[in-house]
Amino acid sequence: QVQVVESGGGLVQFGGSLRLSCAASGDIFSIETMDWYRQTPGKQRELVAASTSGANTNYADSVKGRFTTSRDNAKNTVHLQMNSLKPEDTAVYYCNVVVTRHSGYTYSYWGQGTQVTVSS
Repeated sequence: QVQVVESGGGLVQFGGSLRLSCAASGDIFSIETMDWYRQTPGKQRELVAASTSGANTNYADSVKGRFTTSRDNAKNTVHLQMNSLKPEDTAVYYCNVVVTRHSGYTYSYWGQGTQVTVSS
């Protein structure tokens, strides 16, 4: 089995910063992608930042220039540095990890989510 755990959410004022972390552990042969999503009530979960094992990254237009995702492949972790936060960034943030297990099969795993609230 594979476990995915996020941390680092909280309450921050408009213009502030937060750093989220996500750690994957368990039956991991390789990690293909480690992505960040967010979701607000009544809306679909949206992709915020994506990173591949080759260090390629992509960002939603709404966060470009403010958010940065970085991976530590040796520790199976990914971080999301969020700067210049706005109230519209308020959401539950989820980490999604695509893992190839030692069986050779590839699976997608979600973390439990971490709340980010930006006050105006």
